[in-house]
Amino acid sequence: MKRLNKTIFALAAAAVSLISLNSCIEETEPTSVATTKQIAESSSATEALLMAQPAYFNHLWDNDRHYSFGYGAMMHIRDIMASDITKSTTSYNQWRYWLQNQYQGDGYIFGQFIWNYYYGFVLAANNVIGNINPESATEDQLGYLGTGFAFRALLYLDMARMYEFLPNDGTSNINANGNDVTGLTVPIVKAEMTQDDARNNPRATRDDMKKFIEEDLNNAEKYIDKLKNTNGKTLPDLACVYGLKARLYMWLEDYAKAQEYARKAINAATVGPMNQEQCLNTTTGFNVTDPWMWGAQQTTEDDVVQTGIINWTSHVSDESTFGYCGPSTELYNVADVNFYNRISNTDFRKLEFKAPEGSPLADKVSYVNKVYSANMADYTMVKFRPGNGNADDYMTGSATAYPIMRVEEMYFIEAEAAAHQNASQGQQLINEFMTKYRDPNYNTTLSGDELVEEIVFQKRVELVGEGQSFFDIKRLNYPVKRGYAGTNFVATARFNTTTRPAWMNLVMVRTEKNNNPAVDGWNNPDPSDVYKVWTGK
Repeated sequence: MKRLNKTIFALAAAAVSLISLNSCIEETEPTSVATTKQIAESSSATEALLMAQPAYFNHLWDNDRHYSFGYGAMMHIRDIMASDITKSTTSYNQWRYWLQNQYQGDGYIFGQFIWNYYYGFVLAANNVIGNINPESATEDQLGYLGTGFAFRALLYLDMARMYEFLPNDGTSNINANGNDVTGLTVPIVKAEMTQDDARNNPRATRDDMKKFIEEDLNNAEKYIDKLKNTNGKTLPDLACVYGLKARLYMWLEDYAKAQEYARKAINAATVGPMNQEQCLNTTTGFNVTDPWMWGAQQTTEDDVVQTGIINWTSHVSDESTFGYCGPSTELYNVADVNFYNRISNTDFRKLEFKAPEGSPLADKVSYVNKVYSANMADYTMVKFRPGNGNADDYMTGSATAYPIMRVEEMYFIEAEAAAHQNASQGQQLINEFMTKYRDPNYNTTLSGDELVEEIVFQKRVELVGEGQSFFDIKRLNYPVKRGYAGTNFVATARFNTTTRPAWMNLVMVRTEKNNNPAVDGWNNPDPSDVYKVWTGK
């Protein structure tokens, strides 16, 4: 019996009521982990604070919530809330409430997990920033300080884009309290804040958040070159700081700066785009940090790996036999049919999915185990391989890495940012990247909004499963279409929107209002169940 069966089937015997789902978990985070004096006197103390940051990528939030395995879970939630990949069934599907737009209000555990995880991670970054004085720090400590600013910028840029209320076709910008929440993001918690400050901390406007993140990234750029070791790329370097600036300026629609910093990131990166062998390798494909700018690493010492099933590999690597997806449950991560069909057959990235029988690509897809693959659903994603290609041993197979930033993203940001300003330059950049690195037959002559959409589509193909498509759909006000003839979305998730989906404006949790009265009355409207599923009529 597979490990999944041993663990989950026993839990399945106990019914889970909606009452348990409807209760928030109150969490109290410590304000510091070491005193300033201790930091000053101990180099090991500062190093411990430094390494607490990449460790938090794989922080296990709650043993009873098998989706709560850290930053990778945030990435997967965003993918499930978009439209490029879905789940083959609702059985054993830990992500179904995000997929089905249910229980997304302020009183549910699903929103609590996202909110508490991100702010717990912010605490780890604030501990570095707050405990290192640049006036008296050593060169090493200044490098550590640079990482603190970079991590904090990463986290707030994520949260700003997830929680910012933008207009949509499901909910009004005027909330139940009569307040206009357009453009509001999240409260900013700084290292130097007192408890009283934190309890009177309103949602930051887009402009205030922009200034805060930009300042953090300027500080990161100032100090991070003093970092001597990125610990296997689990810590950011200068190229990553430039990459974060490129993401920031895309969010702000400052396309000239986005293009500038994307190119700076490309030039500063120590790696180029992954080649076909690297992407499709059944042993090391998308599970080692070597080809990336920045990655998260799961190790055999991590709690998430030792659980066997509460980790990235268990939920995302469809060839593993020990996890939630794959042969154990026949719960697969599958590409949306329309998304898959739009990818050219001459683009090797299409081989990251199981081709349906009769397809000219059916015999070209590589698998860790062909016996297992025979039962996979059509369009199953095989992008993220189990560790060392070991699909059966959870200690080896789960000890994988997943990407936080890849240089390929920067090429697409550069091309899209150029396209917003000059169509011919945007065409040139996307054609050059695609023909050189992905599809020798690629050529686009589109212009205007069509060119932008084409570049973004190719970016979505490139970064599928990496949690980025959510941001582009929301930023560009793209609709999602899950209901159509031949769809492979489960029936309960077949929503079609005319704008960005309402559920992409995440809702703050109730405990934040209880602890921070400044946000009381200023929450985003609850998007749960505002759309009717498509039934073919």
